[in-house]
Amino acid sequence: MRTNASAAVVLMQFGGPDSLDAVQPFLYNILNDADIIDIPFAKVLQPLFATVISRKRAREVREEYEEMGGKSPIVEITQKQSDALQAYFDANLGTGAVKIVVGMRYWNPLTEVAVKQLVGANIKDVVLLPLYAQYSRANAGSSYNEWDRVTKRLGARFNERRVKEYKAHSKYVAAFNQRINEALERFADPNDVFLLFSAHGTPVDFVTAGDPYSQHINDTVNAIMSARGNDHPHQLAYQSKLGPKKWLEPSTTDSVVKLAKSGVKKMLVIPVAFVSDHIETVQELNVEERENAITNGVEQFEMTEGLNDSPMFIEALADIALAELALLRPDLIPGSVNV
Repeated sequence: MRTNASAAVVLMQFGGPDSLDAVQPFLYNILNDADIIDIPFAKVLQPLFATVISRKRAREVREEYEEMGGKSPIVEITQKQSDALQAYFDANLGTGAVKIVVGMRYWNPLTEVAVKQLVGANIKDVVLLPLYAQYSRANAGSSYNEWDRVTKRLGARFNERRVKEYKAHSKYVAAFNQRINEALERFADPNDVFLLFSAHGTPVDFVTAGDPYSQHINDTVNAIMSARGNDHPHQLAYQSKLGPKKWLEPSTTDSVVKLAKSGVKKMLVIPVAFVSDHIETVQELNVEERENAITNGVEQFEMTEGLNDSPMFIEALADIALAELALLRPDLIPGSVNV
C-alpha cells in the first residue's frame, strides 16, 4: 500500500457561499474577477465596483440562499464528486497512488488551499480538471489564471496537464441522458415533453473575441440529442444575465414564455452548462422559471437533477483524468485500466 501519492488531480469549480455571512464576500470575489466582468481601469476601479455592487446585491441573494437552507449545495456536492473519484482511483490504481484535491475559484476551499495541499504532500505531477465541460475565459479560463497567480505567488512549480473541455465525451453525454430519462419518468406521457436546455450565458462580445463557449454548448446539446436519436423537440437558451452588455440569446425566461404561449404544456428543463446543483439550478430554474412557466400556461414543469455524483459522470471524469495521467505519468497506469 502506498503511503504518499505521487500524482494528483485537481477538481476546479466555481464555489459557493457556505454560510449566509459568506454571501457578500463570495459576490465580491466574482465581481472582482476581470475574466468575468471587464471594466475600464480594472486594477484601480474593479475592487471599488465589486464592493459597491456586492453590498447592493447581497441582501437579495442572501434571501435566496436562505430559502435554500442557508448555503450553496455546491461545496458538499463537489466533495462527493471528489470522494467518488478518489475511490475510483484507489480501486483502479492502488490506494494512495493519486490524490484528488478540490480548488474553488470564488469561495472555500480556494485555489490557494489546493496548491498548499499539493506542496505539503510534495506532489509534483498534477492534472488540472475543471468541472466545466465547455471552455470559456469566464469559467476554466478564470480558474487557470487564478492557478497561475497563486502558484507564482507561492513559488510552487508542478508538471501539469490541463484539461480544456470535454463537451461531447461519451460518458459525460450518457450521464446527461440518464438524468433526462429519470426526469421523463415523472411525466404521464414522456413522449409529449419539450426539452429546454438552459446554459449560463456570456456577453456576446466574448464570442466576437473568439471565446468558444457558445459553440461548445451547442456541441454538447447536439451530442446529447444525437445520442437520443433526436427523440424530443428541444431548444437551447441562456440564463443568469449580469450587467448592461448584450448577452447570448434567447434568454431562458423569454424562451419559457414563448414556448408556453406556443402551446407547450409539458416542459423539462436541463441545466446543460452545470455539473452540480447550485443557486442557478435550485433557485433560478426550479423556482423562478417554474413559476414563470406555470403562470404562462405550462401544466407540468420539471428539471433534471444535476450530474452531481452520478456514477456515469464520475466515470467520465476518471476517463478524462486517466488519459492525461497516462501522458504525464504512464508508470502509474496499469495495462488493465482502459484510458
